[in-house]
Amino acid sequence: MKIISTEIYKYTIPMVPFTIATGTMEYAQNLFIRIKTDEGITGIGECSAFPMIVGETQATCFEMAKDFARLWKNKNPLQIEERMNELALFTAGNYTAKSAFDMALFDIAAKNAQLPLFAFLGGSKKIIESDLTIGIATPEAMAETAISFKQNGVRIIKVKLGKNAKEDVERIQQIRKAIGDEILIRIDANQGWNYTDALYVLQHLEPYGIEFCEQPMRKYNDDLLPQLCRLSPIPIMADESVFTHFDAERMIKNKATHYINIKFAKSGGIAEARTINMVAEQNNIACMMGGMLESRLALTAKVHFAMANDNIRFYDLDTCLLGHLTDPVIGGVTYNKMNLELTDAIGIGADVDDDYLKKLESITI
Repeated sequence: MKIISTEIYKYTIPMVPFTIATGTMEYAQNLFIRIKTDEGITGIGECSAFPMIVGETQATCFEMAKDFARLWKNKNPLQIEERMNELALFTAGNYTAKSAFDMALFDIAAKNAQLPLFAFLGGSKKIIESDLTIGIATPEAMAETAISFKQNGVRIIKVKLGKNAKEDVERIQQIRKAIGDEILIRIDANQGWNYTDALYVLQHLEPYGIEFCEQPMRKYNDDLLPQLCRLSPIPIMADESVFTHFDAERMIKNKATHYINIKFAKSGGIAEARTINMVAEQNNIACMMGGMLESRLALTAKVHFAMANDNIRFYDLDTCLLGHLTDPVIGGVTYNKMNLELTDAIGIGADVDDDYLKKLESITI
């Protein structure tokens, strides 16, 4: 099998502005690709650039994708390790752009095997219940949002924090008071606190039943995480501190995290995500499947991956519910309240509507 062409699209999705500690996103800066082969199998891939976290934008992903497509032309897409090693040698980093190409290769491989991706990865269907995220706003507004989530049957709420330590404590106090004790709360500071503020918030939130805190400090403060993990009454989950399995090994060795958040856009895709999860599992560190602002297409791939890896025990798979104003995806995963359900379609089992793609800037190589 050989790759004959790659379609690349600036897959922009308009959305309600969404705020975290490091900034506000007003549209999803996504990239969509189709890799076509000489045997009639087409692989689809999507990545979502989140510049405040990964340092990539839609524009940089688009330019890198052109080079990746040229590099792979006339080569065998079933040789996934070889193809991804070529990208690693071609450019350092750029994991978000690489993840779209990795995803397309796995889609081709699963379709070639006539299997749904979760089965190709060695998994089977299971219940995947996602949280739903509240972006940063006033404590009162966030409490009102939490009430509406509860009324709609949401059982796990993720709360974005990291702007102001004392106000962050008030945010959780008001949310917990508004929704009662039966709803699970997770918090995510997105690197927003320094060490002193992180310790202050985590110790003051002990009475409020917080499941874990994601990424309390900047990744350049990783040397302070072992001490924070010892003193915090709330477990710590590494997100921005873990891009690759080398990061995971370092964090685990240093006792700098209790859990790890895996995202394709950080790791470079499914292949590296599998290695991160393997390292974590070998060290009894549970993982979460997370994401940036992907559409239901990449979301579907993430659900396949989560179903194939039992060490992934937490699911933050609400990306396309975070204010996306349109859904151009055909097929793919569906929500049953906050449970995510897959069909038995082979491969990833999703694509993007051609009428939507016609409106986007694109190139075929």
